[in-house]
Amino acid sequence: MHASMKSNRRGFTLVELMIVVAIIGILATLAIFGVNRYLKSAKSSEARNGLGRIVRAAEESYARETVISELVNLGTESATAYHQLCDSAQPVPATVSTGRKYVPNNANGSDFSTGNATIGWKCLQFEIHDPIYYQYNYLRDSTTMCATYGCTGASQTPNFEAATIGDLDGDGNYSAFILNGEVDGVGNQLNRATQIHVYDEFE
Repeated sequence: MHASMKSNRRGFTLVELMIVVAIIGILATLAIFGVNRYLKSAKSSEARNGLGRIVRAAEESYARETVISELVNLGTESATAYHQLCDSAQPVPATVSTGRKYVPNNANGSDFSTGNATIGWKCLQFEIHDPIYYQYNYLRDSTTMCATYGCTGASQTPNFEAATIGDLDGDGNYSAFILNGEVDGVGNQLNRATQIHVYDEFE
């Protein structure tokens, strides 16, 4: 009777405890990796959303009719309205933030409040007021971003590249999200790439 009670009270062996500790360690590592990936994925959604907004702004600006300001004599016609892409915008911020947020300064002449009716962010009518992890870029008649980050650039002009560049972990390696488009020379229709080019999303 006493012998059976003693055997029932037997504790864990050292091997069993080591196995439990190892399992807990593996689960903790997986959890940390999963949480980090989730956080980076949440941050990269900013880049995708911002990029989509820039491209929509480029499409809308091209759809607007541009007419030169002129005095027209009675009985004569004005110049023909035309469509054009906005000229390049300055990158915001000027350098890519390294794992930190940048708060845009949209006072006139700064950040997203630069350019005019045909140039830059004012032409695109694009602004961000919230803190951002990524650098925002819009380039006209360029294949620079695609050449740098490995996508197929536009084959004809006029064209545009919109890109968001980031360094979420601050290690000096960049992630990039790029979407480009070009004006069809035959129908003067603005065509854009079928999907966003993603380069090292979680960098």
